Amino acid sequence: MSKIRSNKATITRRWLINNIGVIGIFLIMLLIAASGFINLYYSNSATQYITSRMSTISGLLQQYYTDDPAVFSSEVRSIVQEWSDKNLSELMTIRSDGTVSMTSSGFMPDKQLLAQDYYDAVSGGTTGFFRGKLPDGERIIAVSLVTPDTTGEYNVIRIVSSLDKVYRRINSYILIASLMCLSVLMLVFFSGMYFVKSIVIPVNQISATAGRYAKGDLSVRIPVKSDDEIGELCSIINKMADELSQSEAVKNEFISSVSHELRTPLTAIKGWAETIGAMPDDSETVSKGMRVINSETERLSQMVEDLLDFSRMQNGKFTLNKINVDILAELSDAVLIYQEKARQEGIELVYAEPSSLPIVYGDRNRLRQVFINVIDNALKYTERGGLVTVQTSLTPDDRIEIDVTDNGCGISSEDLPKIKTKFFRANHIKRGSGIGLAVADEIMTLHDGSLDVFSEQGVGTSVIISLPIVNASKALQK
Repeated sequence: MSKIRSNKATITRRWLINNIGVIGIFLIMLLIAASGFINLYYSNSATQYITSRMSTISGLLQQYYTDDPAVFSSEVRSIVQEWSDKNLSELMTIRSDGTVSMTSSGFMPDKQLLAQDYYDAVSGGTTGFFRGKLPDGERIIAVSLVTPDTTGEYNVIRIVSSLDKVYRRINSYILIASLMCLSVLMLVFFSGMYFVKSIVIPVNQISATAGRYAKGDLSVRIPVKSDDEIGELCSIINKMADELSQSEAVKNEFISSVSHELRTPLTAIKGWAETIGAMPDDSETVSKGMRVINSETERLSQMVEDLLDFSRMQNGKFTLNKINVDILAELSDAVLIYQEKARQEGIELVYAEPSSLPIVYGDRNRLRQVFINVIDNALKYTERGGLVTVQTSLTPDDRIEIDVTDNGCGISSEDLPKIKTKFFRANHIKRGSGIGLAVADEIMTLHDGSLDVFSEQGVGTSVIISLPIVNASKALQK
């Protein structure tokens, strides 16, 4: 479980670094850029506002002084007293000694509150601008203008606006932007954690289940809770477990069957060998015992050969020695081998032997092995008094078809698709290892042929072996 938790932590950590980390850095950079933009925007707006208002006042003062200097002072007082932007800024006039003579708010600040804009305007004789903090800590923006009346009570006219409200607004907007970024980050985090959880939990289940499979416990299955890729993976693993369980059961059954199949002939051989040893002078007993020993030895040899062939198939070392083959001779020999056996078991074996068959290109011994396996199975699953027929035909697409049909017990529709599967046995009463037909099917595949099984339970089975023929020109070349 510690390993599983470690895997979970690894996936979560990688997601946090690769996604939340990147998104977090992006949002911080976006917030910094937005803060700078908001600060610049409002600062420039305040500067533009105060300079534009001063420009308007400067034009009016110049006009008033030019038109009638005598009424200049009254016009200045009128402008200050009727200042319309009292809620945004303060308009004041300053004497030549630096004291404030009049303000739009009525509040008379002392000389110490004058900022650099006043001194710049006086020293330059025009205008001065200031944005910053006063000695008392208040942040302001101010612009001063020297009036045409340089000696009177209204030597300088000045507009002052506090930036504290502006910065409070800027800070409020930055706070809102920060909260929005934090909300986005939290939304991404919780939605991402839900997504990671939807992956990590099934992965943990898969990991734990795979660990149980590794220990040989194939009984557990992973619950499929979604129809996405994770759900598909869980379904595939469950299907794999089902197939492994079935393969394990088939393998165990195969081992049991092979053990029984090996024990039976060995018991017969051992028993008859002891009998012959005990009665060496009884020629009839010796002759009968030798026939049984020879038959059972041949049976053992065939079983071992099937097992070796299957092992070669599994290791990819199953090879063929192909030559031009008289398929009729090989088929006839295989039928001949089983005619006596069929007679002894009371089964009629009918072989419609053709006068000739075309040449095929293949391995003589392997093809005979296929014929023997198929005929042996037909006799094995046919009861006494039954019928097995072997027929051949040529198809329009230049193939030889060999049909081995019996009227035995047949195969159920459920078992028929699995009949060529390794270790599978549809009938557990009859002897057999369950690999003969799988080997035969592989041999036919390597010959570019096919082995098809058609059956109906209680009616019988038909096995059709199909092989490509070699035309005359190719036969001479080969």
